[in-house]
Amino acid sequence: MFSESELAKYARTLWWGLTTARTKPYRPGDVVLLRYDQTATPLAEAVFDLLVEEGMVPVTRQYLTPAMEVSFYGKGAEAQIKAVPPGERELMENLTGLISLLAPASLTHLSGVDPAKIGMGAVARKFLREIMEEREQSGAFGWTLCAYPTAEQARCAGLSVEEYTAQIRQACFLDTADPVAEWKRVHADVTRVKEALGALEIDRLHIESAHCDLHVAPGAHRRWLGVSGHNIPSFEVFLSPDWRGTEGVYFADQPSYRSGNRVEGVRLEFKAGRVTGIAAAQGVDFVKKQLAMDEGAARLGEFSLTDRRHSRIGAFMASTLFDENFGGAHGNCHVAVGASYSDTYAGDQTTLDAAKKEALGFNDSALHWDLVNTEDKTVTALLAGGGTKVIYTGGEFTL
Repeated sequence: MFSESELAKYARTLWWGLTTARTKPYRPGDVVLLRYDQTATPLAEAVFDLLVEEGMVPVTRQYLTPAMEVSFYGKGAEAQIKAVPPGERELMENLTGLISLLAPASLTHLSGVDPAKIGMGAVARKFLREIMEEREQSGAFGWTLCAYPTAEQARCAGLSVEEYTAQIRQACFLDTADPVAEWKRVHADVTRVKEALGALEIDRLHIESAHCDLHVAPGAHRRWLGVSGHNIPSFEVFLSPDWRGTEGVYFADQPSYRSGNRVEGVRLEFKAGRVTGIAAAQGVDFVKKQLAMDEGAARLGEFSLTDRRHSRIGAFMASTLFDENFGGAHGNCHVAVGASYSDTYAGDQTTLDAAKKEALGFNDSALHWDLVNTEDKTVTALLAGGGTKVIYTGGEFTL
């Protein structure tokens, strides 16, 4: 799918992402976890080689195959699904980096499994994610991820494998002589957008499109993030809002694959910060079960905008990594129900404990599910001192 030269460029791009995502520099001997789907082995080998070259200590973990996941969640008892193998906590407490290579061989194999069992496993392992978040807040940990093309993803996206691969090649600048230089350019452009947004004292955001009429409260002590190296590719600008200020209707016109289920046309109605109405053209029962996973699953954890001038993604990819960064004719906005991102806190990250998160309206959940709207939209900032300012229209930031 990719030539040796392209695999080497992809690996070098991921190294840029990892070193950009971590606030402290990497040193020889640092332990980096490389997680990958079996199908992504060619890229995993290229990344492994680069990590050794850079003096890291790579630790490899292969994701479960579709058949393994069906066995685990289909036949596993509650005790098995909740069990965390010895050493997992110790590994997370000593990691300095994580690179994930996503290449699912199936997107629908878990459609016959009770979503509650999958949620049970996510809740049981939530503490591992919290360890990584705490280490990231101190600058001791960084992560990045990317996608590798598979026939299944191409099929679900309605593309040929060649077309799907071409989208990844284009989106990640692998078709250029120096992808890292291109990412540095995008990073600089998006930094200017984040600085302009950060200079505004925004009380609320009003998102209007053909099917959206939503108010989001950015919240106190927030900062806008984006193109931080965490996702390859990434063109979005986002924050984790104060979930308590969410009001109105959000509609995801883009389909979504999650836990073996395809959902489409998701419509969520928010009142006093919580989802009070759920509808979907496809998969509504699954959506309801996901939003009942825990107390925070039916609350907002993220709000994001992508400028169509930055994104090179022009097709539905059946992959959240790409779809949440869709450019197209109108750019996109997306929200995530569930967990918030602690690093959108504008103060000292090391002081952001559970009590402060709760007081500031950062949402807590084992769920984090991105739902994308690609309609032509206008986003207006209602300013704290009075007045309004349109910050996004026609798929572009107006700052």
